[in-house]
Amino acid sequence: MFAETFSVYSLDLRNHGDSFHSSEMNYPVMADDVKNFLHAQNIKNCHIIGHSMGGKTAIQLARTSPEIIEQLIVADIAPVTYQHDYEHLLQPLLALELTSLESRKDVDKALQAQIPENNLRAFLLQNLAKNDNDLNPGWRWKVNWKAIQQEMPSLLGYEEWLPKERVATDTLFIRGEQSSFIAQAEREMINHVFQNVQIKTLNNAGHWLQAEQPQAFHHLVMEFLKTK
Repeated sequence: MFAETFSVYSLDLRNHGDSFHSSEMNYPVMADDVKNFLHAQNIKNCHIIGHSMGGKTAIQLARTSPEIIEQLIVADIAPVTYQHDYEHLLQPLLALELTSLESRKDVDKALQAQIPENNLRAFLLQNLAKNDNDLNPGWRWKVNWKAIQQEMPSLLGYEEWLPKERVATDTLFIRGEQSSFIAQAEREMINHVFQNVQIKTLNNAGHWLQAEQPQAFHHLVMEFLKTK
């Protein structure tokens, strides 16, 4: 939808999608990855949208290279340390024997007992790909789940990278009404870190708000971008 108005680049962070795998994974290095991409594309100024881990990466980029970002949109995450435990997702994914499963449906079925939420399971299965190696047929994860598991303390954290000065970038935070990621304490931290910020709530949406309410999410973002 955004491509109807803007030139859109959809980036996979390291250890995700088609991007490279690395044992090092934290917000400073991922923000540098984004900055290096923009430099390679000769993009000197842009709007950035980031959700969850991508949102924290975007926040880090805004505090270290504010001249790059015209406006920033952060979806359902705040610059705080979270206590969420994702082991209940990582363990079944890491334990799965993909070589013994023939179809995407088989993988889905194998995960149902430990990940019963259909939408969440469908989201995770977007990271499943066919091996293109005849010697090793079957499926593979495009996500480096092992590295994410090992780096989880850094990914859940954030305060150690908070700026000494408030971030001046024009910023919109969008929270899901049914999500706990931006509650009152997180709102206070957002207002402490950002000096030019709005916080909007997307009704009938949880943490995956852009997938649950795509039209409403698009509307909020476009209304914000029109303010400049």
